[in-house]
Amino acid sequence: MAENGAEKQTQEQSQTEVKRHQEVGHKSLLQSDELYQYILETSVYPREPEPMKELRDITAKHPWNLMTTSADEGQFLSMLLKLINAKNTMEIGVYTGYSLLATALAIPDDGKILAMDINRENYELGLPVIQKAGVAHKIDFREGPALPELDLLLEDPKNHGSLDFAFVDADKDNYWNYHKRLIDLVKVGGVIGYDNTLWNGSLVLPADAPMRKYVRYYRDFVLQFNKDIAADQRVEICQLPVGDGITLCRRVS
Repeated sequence: MAENGAEKQTQEQSQTEVKRHQEVGHKSLLQSDELYQYILETSVYPREPEPMKELRDITAKHPWNLMTTSADEGQFLSMLLKLINAKNTMEIGVYTGYSLLATALAIPDDGKILAMDINRENYELGLPVIQKAGVAHKIDFREGPALPELDLLLEDPKNHGSLDFAFVDADKDNYWNYHKRLIDLVKVGGVIGYDNTLWNGSLVLPADAPMRKYVRYYRDFVLQFNKDIAADQRVEICQLPVGDGITLCRRVS
C-alpha cells in the first residue's frame, strides 16, 4: 500500500509539472524546471503587460504554439530595446506577434517595425490585441519570403545603416543569408538578435541521438551558423541561454 501511495504521489507530481510547463514557448535550458518557474512567477509574469499576457494566452491555444517567443525572452527583448534606444527595427518571422508586440510596446510612439512573415493568418490572430494596445501604427507587416524584400531594401542606399535593431526567428537554414543582408541594413552600433541558436539543446548531442524530425533537420544549419557568426569580425557577439538560446550581434564595422 505504501509503495502504491508513493507511486501515486510521484505520478501526481509529474502531471502537475507537465501541466505547469506547457507554457507558451517554454524551451528553457535551465536544468531545474522549478528554477524556471521561479523566474516566471517572480520576475516575468508580474511585470508582463496585459496585452502581452492576452496574446500569450491566445497563442497557447494554437497547435504550433512552441514557435512563439517565451515570456522571459519577450521581457529580455523589451529591456534590450530600451537600453539601446531603438526606434527603427525589423522582425523576420512574426508568427502570432508576441515578440513583435514586445518590440512595439518598447520603442517610441514614432518608432517603426518592418515585420515579415510568410503567413499572414498567424499574424492576424494577434493583430486585434496589437490594435487594442494602440501600437499597430508602428508596424509595417509584409507577407512573403524575407530575402527578396531585403534585397529590394538594399538597392536603395538610404536604407543602408537605417536599422537600430533586427530580430530573426525564422527558417534556420537561411540565418546566414539573412545575416549577409542585415549587416548592411543595421547601423554601426546597432544590434541583430538571432533566436533558437541553442536549438533545443541538440547541438551538443551525438548526431545519431533521438531527436524530433524538425530538430534534426535544422540542427546542422544552426551549428554552422553559430560557427560562422563567431568568426565574423564585423560584429561583437554574445550568446545567451534565454529561451531556446539567443545570439546578439552588435555591428562594429
